[in-house]
Amino acid sequence: MSAKKALSTRDDYKHFLTIPTRWMDNDAYGHVNNVQYYSYFDTTVNQYLVSEGLLDIRNSPVIGLVVETQCRYARSIVFPDVVTAGLKVAHLGNSSVRYELGLFKENEQEACAEGHFIHVYVERATNKPVPVPDHMRSVLETIKG
Repeated sequence: MSAKKALSTRDDYKHFLTIPTRWMDNDAYGHVNNVQYYSYFDTTVNQYLVSEGLLDIRNSPVIGLVVETQCRYARSIVFPDVVTAGLKVAHLGNSSVRYELGLFKENEQEACAEGHFIHVYVERATNKPVPVPDHMRSVLETIKG
């Protein structure tokens, strides 16, 4: 039997977003429900894109559509924990980007959960794949890990 792969640490990421958990994030088992982890991932990626001027949610002619997600859970997050989400670009393709994320409790160095989102960039009007725009590509290079 092989050993489990260690989870990522804060040092593995280039951008961070603090996200407070909400009472409603907890499920009947007393911990943050798995669907919320994906919400934290989505919020982190899109907050970065908006804050860097790469995405105008209503008007950008090129948008990213999620084509794959994955999350690996290690330790529970529970309200009222404050989560720090780490973000990096793991792969920058012609029309796709693989964003990798780690979720950390306050003052913890090892991730409670980690995963990825893959966006394929498409023309909003047609939903046809297009190359990642040059300006976006240059900004995403800055958080490539």
